[in-house]
Amino acid sequence: MVKSHERVDDLQLKGLQIIQNPDWFCFGIDAVLLADFAEANKRAKIMDLCTGNGIVPLLLYGKNKGARIHGLEIQPEIAEMAQRSVRMNKLDEVISIRIGDASRVKPEEKAHSYDVVTMNPPYKPIGGGIVNPTDHKAIARHEVTAGLETLIESAAYLLNSQGRFYMVHRPQRLVEIVTMMKKHGIEPKRIRLIYPKAGKRPNIVLIKGILGGKPDLVMDPPFFVYDENGEYTPEVHRVYEDIWK
Repeated sequence: MVKSHERVDDLQLKGLQIIQNPDWFCFGIDAVLLADFAEANKRAKIMDLCTGNGIVPLLLYGKNKGARIHGLEIQPEIAEMAQRSVRMNKLDEVISIRIGDASRVKPEEKAHSYDVVTMNPPYKPIGGGIVNPTDHKAIARHEVTAGLETLIESAAYLLNSQGRFYMVHRPQRLVEIVTMMKKHGIEPKRIRLIYPKAGKRPNIVLIKGILGGKPDLVMDPPFFVYDENGEYTPEVHRVYEDIWK
């Protein structure tokens, strides 16, 4: 089940494990923060776009046992690795990972059929630099296969009325994100900025939106990852405890 260059990591969450390939990428704190930020009940139908190795579906399952969770990943090798993680955890009846382009969800997916959509998309737009379109890390980091607006449009297509959208991204693109969400009918409701430590600029933003929601934006308190001694702050420990409890 585990191939060369892969490893199995213990998530220390209800006995769950995940297969990862360090030559491609491994999940980071942004995925953990997204899973913590997302709210769903145990009867929810959830879609995770740009699911990668399936870390967000696995963490969401740990938080919301009973929810039906789907993941969509464009890179076949990475989707297949995520599928093996699901099988290894014996969650085939709860989590479904399929190969597909998150920017082109029609006609495979029925419109307005999900209660929650989560997304940890590539953060970097294609600019003047050369990006290898076949490199796994490049596809994960750059908008090689899909732009941000097409992904947000897909989320709007998938969400039912009053469905919830959760995304993690970079603060530099926050104005762009909010503009595109509103354009496609997703009203921004919560924003939280993540700072590496006090005195530094934020490097992660979490945003929640509701399809067809009324304007009422709340800015959450700032979130600091490290304290002055380079140790995780109590808030980070709270996140891990809430997910891993």
